[in-house]
Amino acid sequence: VQLQASGGGLVRTGDSLRLSCGASGRGFSSYSLGWFRQAPGREREFVAGMHWSGSAFYADSVKGRFTISRNNAANTMYLQMNNLKLEDTAEYYCALRNARWSTTEAGRYDHWGQGTQVTVSS
Repeated sequence: VQLQASGGGLVRTGDSLRLSCGASGRGFSSYSLGWFRQAPGREREFVAGMHWSGSAFYADSVKGRFTISRNNAANTMYLQMNNLKLEDTAEYYCALRNARWSTTEAGRYDHWGQGTQVTVSS
């Protein structure tokens, strides 16, 4: 499985962006999903996850502002980001885990996209 992330850009505080991540190969619908981000000088951190069942969970820092979703027919996952803040600036990565349950632990994911940059300015 290969992942291709897109949708990043330069926005102002309070703006919205939607990240997309398309997957090649088979079996997308059976994977659990994750979005992570990494700011310069910081470790990669969990942003959002979605279990195979479709239930989602979020980091406290983005709860209420970000929404993870998936379209199995299109082999694509999304991250809708609203009310963006300066601290959301980072490279964002999509990931798939070959398991029913998503997780906050990056090391448990099997496939990663190349990252898309999100920069929020004041």
